[in-house]
Amino acid sequence: MGGRWIQEWDPEDETFWRDKGERVANRNLLFSVISEHIGFSIWTLWSVMVLFMGPEYGIDPAGKFSLIAVATLVGAVIRVPYTFAVARFGGRNWTVFSALLLLLPTGAAFAVMEPGTSYTTFLLVAALTGVGGGNFASSMTNINAFFPLHRKGWALGLNAGGGNIGVPVVQLAGLAVIGTAGAAHPRIVLGVYIPLIVVAAVCSALFMDNLAPVRNDTGAVKEAVRDAHTWIMAFLYIGTFGSFIGYSFAFGLVLQTQFGRTPLQAASLTFLGPLLGSLIRPVGGSLADRYGGARITLGTFAAMAVATGVVVYAALAESLAVFLVGFTALFVLSGLGNGSTFKMIPAIFRAKAYASGLGGEEADAYGRRLSGAAMGLIGAVGAVGGLGINLAFRQSFQTAGSGTSAFVAFLVFYAVCIAVTWAVYLRRTAATVAEVPAQRQLSYSEV
Repeated sequence: MGGRWIQEWDPEDETFWRDKGERVANRNLLFSVISEHIGFSIWTLWSVMVLFMGPEYGIDPAGKFSLIAVATLVGAVIRVPYTFAVARFGGRNWTVFSALLLLLPTGAAFAVMEPGTSYTTFLLVAALTGVGGGNFASSMTNINAFFPLHRKGWALGLNAGGGNIGVPVVQLAGLAVIGTAGAAHPRIVLGVYIPLIVVAAVCSALFMDNLAPVRNDTGAVKEAVRDAHTWIMAFLYIGTFGSFIGYSFAFGLVLQTQFGRTPLQAASLTFLGPLLGSLIRPVGGSLADRYGGARITLGTFAAMAVATGVVVYAALAESLAVFLVGFTALFVLSGLGNGSTFKMIPAIFRAKAYASGLGGEEADAYGRRLSGAAMGLIGAVGAVGGLGINLAFRQSFQTAGSGTSAFVAFLVFYAVCIAVTWAVYLRRTAATVAEVPAQRQLSYSEV
């Protein structure tokens, strides 16, 4: 086998973790974050490019929402094969390849980003940026295998949060260009990212590792598909990550369309919400490590419902200040929920392993296998929530001229998420996972 392969890996063994595992895992985490960060920036590239598209491009707000929606859709769908890729090719090898693949959408956007380009061409190029969304699935599946359960909430939160920060960073890059060179120079943003992509790929090749124990374990994905918890968690992740990525794509357009902000005014505001939501994601994972992911997730959805109510009020009152407060709160809460929901996944599958009679390393290995496979699928479905948000905004603006009706729909959805989280993961008791040894007993309320 070519490349850097680690043949044996047991992070649950405290001696192994202390003497070798933690150092190697942290190194892989660092460079995974860098690559995923660039991936998120490219995936959300068109949330920035549309701010450069003035009247001379001849594209109305609905058309711009369609551009960001197609990028969201492709990014969601492509997460499924990216989930298999780590087991098939190795985490390091796939990270290098997927990073280099980002040159395709970035280069294509550089070539076509000017007035006179056909709308169909813009749609196709926007669709290409979806490969950046796939990076999340492979990255989370890979990093999940490196860390012990008691560190997964922190590690996965940091990995995803560092990646999510790619959203506000590309928006800040767009703001810097609009504020200095003007809205007629979108290629400057693209020109900055092309060398950064190459650097990310080279660093991944030099400093990351493949884990042989997870290679060719595609059967784990099939098992994850058949497990009901995969789809329950995917539904909840629509509410957290779907909200984060959907709002990240749409925020600038909503400010321009509903509140009449100029591209520069919109760009100066759009980065803040995604930045805060990204930074707080590791906090959500850490809180879930300490108090249980289900409890944090339930509280997050309740707070998101309240924040959505604030946004609806602000839209009806035409108060930009209150709108920004409510919308920023939604970003922060969705980031918190992203961390807590992903912490739940490995805990759920380990609990199921002990409930079925497995124990020790066998149960831990089962939990790592199934949770790693499930994360990619859950991430893919969750990203579809971002598409739903963009389509809801598009329809709302087309029919009513504002996004208020879309926010009402989101409020209803968060109420359903509250009910599902409580009914499945908090109403049950430890008896749900009977047969778990007393010293390792884990109820769903603790996941």
